[in-house]
Amino acid sequence: MRLLVFFDLPVDTAAQKKSYRVFRKWLIGEGYLMLQQSVYAKLVVNEGAAGAAVMRLRKHRPPEGLVQVLRVTERQYATMDYIVGNRNAYDEVDTMEEFMVL
Repeated sequence: MRLLVFFDLPVDTAAQKKSYRVFRKWLIGEGYLMLQQSVYAKLVVNEGAAGAAVMRLRKHRPPEGLVQVLRVTERQYATMDYIVGNRNAYDEVDTMEEFMVL
């Protein structure tokens, strides 16, 4: 299962810019991979892990702006069409292959 996080945060003031940077760094630290500038994805093993990740997102949400989460299965994620560009240019280690939970 994948969690897709979409966000649109204001960056008009210095405080808003800092909030944006802190949230983005937190996402990366949590294992989210950037798909586009304000779209990040994370691979989770099951619905329970997805729920826990969403709760952590709620806890670390920025004070302003819009943050949305979409849960999709691996099968749905694999059907993504690339209109411009290709997957290889943005390939990261993001498969369940050789995934180990400790």
